[in-house]
Amino acid sequence: MEYKPKTNDMTIAALQSLFKRDLETLKNEIELYTSEENLWLVDKSISNSAGNLCFHIIGNLNAFIGAGLAKTAYIRQRDLEFSAKNIPRKTLISQLEETIITVEAGLNTLTEEQLADDFPIVIWDKPSNMAYILIHLATHLNYHLGQVNYHRRLLDS
Repeated sequence: MEYKPKTNDMTIAALQSLFKRDLETLKNEIELYTSEENLWLVDKSISNSAGNLCFHIIGNLNAFIGAGLAKTAYIRQRDLEFSAKNIPRKTLISQLEETIITVEAGLNTLTEEQLADDFPIVIWDKPSNMAYILIHLATHLNYHLGQVNYHRRLLDS
């Protein structure tokens, strides 16, 4: 007999798959830069470098999925996500690989019943639904991933 997951089981599996896919794609984008220095370029109306966007994604996911679901001791320093410069590519890659493990650990703790609960960290001054926050975090990651891709194609030539 074939296993047919319930809707929420499919939601958790989809989130796991999407986070992993997009974090691996971000890692690939960072590796594709022909010049490590170009990770940190800004130009005209492009105010965030790919390196800073990568740090921002790492910080965001560790702050919410890491601390909130995986129960890590991560303490976010959001201002550094945008002010740090010229961090070696290997450091970004290493932190992305650690973030992938943390996100997987956090999502692996979820049950379908918990998707209807409040997310364990209050983000916008009031409790928010677990499924909503996780979908928000996935789309936030994807938004910035697109910015990194565009940054690389424009400024790494």
